[in-house]
Amino acid sequence: MTLFLQQLINGLSLGAIYALIALGYTMVYGTLQLINFAHGEVYMMGAFAALYLARFLGVDTNPTIPGVIVVAVGAMTFCAVLGMTIERVAYRPLRRSSRLNMLITAIGVSLLLQNVGLLAFGALQSFPSLLPEAKWQIADGLALRSQDVLTFSVTIALMLGLHHIVERTQIGRAMRAVSHSRDTAALMGIPVDRVVSFTFAIGSVLAGAAALLIALDKHTIRPDMGMTGGLKAFVAAVLGGIGSIPGAVAGGLLLGLAETFVSGYLASTYRDAIAFLLLIGILLYKPSGLFGKSTVEKV
Repeated sequence: MTLFLQQLINGLSLGAIYALIALGYTMVYGTLQLINFAHGEVYMMGAFAALYLARFLGVDTNPTIPGVIVVAVGAMTFCAVLGMTIERVAYRPLRRSSRLNMLITAIGVSLLLQNVGLLAFGALQSFPSLLPEAKWQIADGLALRSQDVLTFSVTIALMLGLHHIVERTQIGRAMRAVSHSRDTAALMGIPVDRVVSFTFAIGSVLAGAAALLIALDKHTIRPDMGMTGGLKAFVAAVLGGIGSIPGAVAGGLLLGLAETFVSGYLASTYRDAIAFLLLIGILLYKPSGLFGKSTVEKV
């Protein structure tokens, strides 16, 4: 029972990271019906932005709470600007093109950013311990890490903030209108380009937060971390029902739990395979995802 509870804590912590990244996929898809495969590389760039900002400010050698907050805000701001730039340069000119063209462009941007990261940062970099790490022994064999508490707290706060923006603000209503019909929203006077850009910014901010959380946990970052993390977050978004914000959260948590339990009870070599097995299963038996709705398209 103790092992089960420990795996549960670890799985929820990992799943919270996947959920934050998956929200970026699902928000962009809900607005543009585009799978933004470059989103994983935005996540990767956020980790390196946090690393170099920490070095520039001296927070890596003399960590302080205000310094860490500045690093976090700076990394998320960098991701927001990068996400908006990708949308403006790569996707907006193709908005009236076929979905296949936009998909190919997304893959191209992803490969470009990954190789730029490899050339600029090298294959592997260590990430400093910016916060004191503690572990509380709850029971024999059951421990709660400070990193898990931080991950849960930040994830809950960001998701509540996202819910408030989407459901209670004017820009959130505009996002929902554009998601329903871009053309109708434009006719009603909604600035579609600005709303789409804001959607990319919000999704990228969440990816930046996830990048910092995983870097603080693993203490290593790589230019290819976006490919692995991005693909798994995409699976989480599909699992929950891509286009559904609650679905992205549920899919991320379920994937994190599945990976952790497979690694704990079977073998760690299977943890990456479980994501793609879940993807195959959901596509075969419920293509719309757990929270998605099946639609009938009239022709």
